[in-house]
Amino acid sequence: MPVVKVADLAYGRLRSPDLDKQEEFLTAFGMVRADRTKNALYMRGTDSPHHIHVTELGEPKYVGIAFHAAELADLEKLSRADGASKVEDIDEPGGGKRVRLTDPDGFQVEVVYGMQQLPKIPVARPAVNIGEDKTRRRNALYRVQRGPSHVKRIGHFVVHSPQFEKTLGWYREVIGLRCSDDVYADSKDNIVGSFNRLDRGDDYVDHHTFFCIRSDKAGLNHLSYEAADIDDIMIGHEVMKAKGYEHFWGIGRHSLGSQVFDYWGDPWGRVHEHWADTDVLNASVPPNLIGRHELNGPWGEPIPEKFMHHAVR
Repeated sequence: MPVVKVADLAYGRLRSPDLDKQEEFLTAFGMVRADRTKNALYMRGTDSPHHIHVTELGEPKYVGIAFHAAELADLEKLSRADGASKVEDIDEPGGGKRVRLTDPDGFQVEVVYGMQQLPKIPVARPAVNIGEDKTRRRNALYRVQRGPSHVKRIGHFVVHSPQFEKTLGWYREVIGLRCSDDVYADSKDNIVGSFNRLDRGDDYVDHHTFFCIRSDKAGLNHLSYEAADIDDIMIGHEVMKAKGYEHFWGIGRHSLGSQVFDYWGDPWGRVHEHWADTDVLNASVPPNLIGRHELNGPWGEPIPEKFMHHAVR
């Protein structure tokens, strides 16, 4: 049994030397400022958590990732794990309590409870007519407003690890993630990647919260955020392109998880993904073993080399 089973992903934590540039990128990407101090920026989505992205002022760095605990008692359990902090009051906007840990590759993992919840930001989206039901939208013209995507929530994160088994085991054994798909190369005993999801029993969750890639280096490949819908990804793409941000991959549809995706780099090369329409699974679904040759989706360009090997510390 794991020490705890976390309830959800909370935020990624980065460092950047210019908070103005970071906020400009994240605003174009579709987030909204929740708070900003002299030393940090907190950005939210349209869902209620106070923030889903934290940027500290400093030299460019991937600091780590944060999860929401299911209950306060889970923090007490985690505080007794090897290398864990005591339960701390969070002295940052959004508040709450947390335990801080370090994963095998040296990145910080926060598990938080009691973050402030804000009113949701309403997002009006037109109904979509499909072949079998062309009357979802009656006597109404399809009008999507131009502008940034509407980022809803954080969905998953992806890292490279030179100690793949140890890192993967840590995220399963300490915070309770479970395997959705292992990925092999050449032979089925050569596992080179693993998609892992939350374990919330009978409740349905995203296909993956964490993807770990076997690598000769440790670092963040990308942080991933859910957009309102597929049109929202398309209009966001146009905004990011017009502003000259680096495009890494997309638009396409994944094979594992099935998301429609689009990837963009911030001014310091940290990749952020827009996605919509994921598979959802509960704990009754066993893990699969998939060949790496099956990773390219049903449409869109194949995985670019610069994205596949991208890892920032």
